[in-house]
Amino acid sequence: MKTILIIEDDVSILKGLKDNLEYEGYGVIAETNGKKGLILALEKTVHLLLLDIMLPGLNGYEICRKVKKEKPRLPIIMLTARGSEMDKVSGLDTGADDYITKPFSLPELLARIRAAFRRTKEESDVPEFYSFGNIMLDFKKFQAFAGEKEINLSAREFAIMEYFIKHEGEAVHRHDLLNEVWGFEAMPTTRTVDNFILDLRKKLEENQSKPKYIVGVRGIGYRFNSFRGDDF
Repeated sequence: MKTILIIEDDVSILKGLKDNLEYEGYGVIAETNGKKGLILALEKTVHLLLLDIMLPGLNGYEICRKVKKEKPRLPIIMLTARGSEMDKVSGLDTGADDYITKPFSLPELLARIRAAFRRTKEESDVPEFYSFGNIMLDFKKFQAFAGEKEINLSAREFAIMEYFIKHEGEAVHRHDLLNEVWGFEAMPTTRTVDNFILDLRKKLEENQSKPKYIVGVRGIGYRFNSFRGDDF
């Protein structure tokens, strides 16, 4: 049975979510305080986190950032009454996998939870170690190396590389990356993807102005090739 941790300070919403999720067959841990919720997220075995933003003790952004640092594969869905574009972007940039604005319907929330679990399952198909050129990625320890030098990749950058590896050689649309890696289907622009790709190229490509591995596809997005260059 999968266990969901809910950190929500509105007791009526918390009780409703707990009752409905337990009815759907999930185990549920509930907490109203941000600091206590963070401890539960880090110490308990949970498979998904439903996280409010405005919380006593510690806000949802900080909780998300700290949890993703320790448990980068744990899916996090933000629950909040805020609905502005910048609030959504801020939540996603801290590492949240999805974002749902109150009031929301139970069927929509359940669908997003199922989608998050599907993405988590698909990630398990990526090999533990993956190498291309002089780059080695360790998806179990979340470490990356260029030769013997360690590279600092974020959890989001590892997720992008996982998606590229699963679709190696294919033209990947920016919207696919937004939907599958960020887990949120209503991003206003694709600039977020382009900025992340720019940073990845700085870390993984020998010459970012002439990328060998993460190449642009005009009008679509990007294509990842593990072998490219003079022999390609």
